[in-house]
Amino acid sequence: MQLTRFTDLGLRVVMYLVAAPPESRPSTRTIADRLGVSYAHTTKVVARLSELGVVTTRRGRGGGLTITELGRTAGLGWLTRALEGEGEVVDCEGNEPCPMRRGCTLRSKLRAAQDAFYTALDAVTIADLTESEAGPVSLSLEPPAGR
Repeated sequence: MQLTRFTDLGLRVVMYLVAAPPESRPSTRTIADRLGVSYAHTTKVVARLSELGVVTTRRGRGGGLTITELGRTAGLGWLTRALEGEGEVVDCEGNEPCPMRRGCTLRSKLRAAQDAFYTALDAVTIADLTESEAGPVSLSLEPPAGR
């Protein structure tokens, strides 16, 4: 299973915010620059994270992004599902339906594997990803070369 770029970026944005000092309120542009990704794409991801209640956004002077308690404590599986959507791993019924779809068990096996993937992520929070046995992990990022 491969996550979409949208989900990948969403997880990285949330990790960045969890690791950021509590008093910081980075802007969407700052995060996009630090992660080396498109500002437009980051804006869409931040809007979705805000809809989910994972981040709060504030415009203007003193504005920026902050992680919510939900963003710190929610399971990685829940967040990944919310960003990915509920799509099938394979589309057997698309524009050109698979001729084997009636007797094939591939779809159900892939669905079971997808469920196992998400279940494994349910036990992990974003905060867990930014901690190590030695303490908080420093996620200090330097802007990519050439930017």
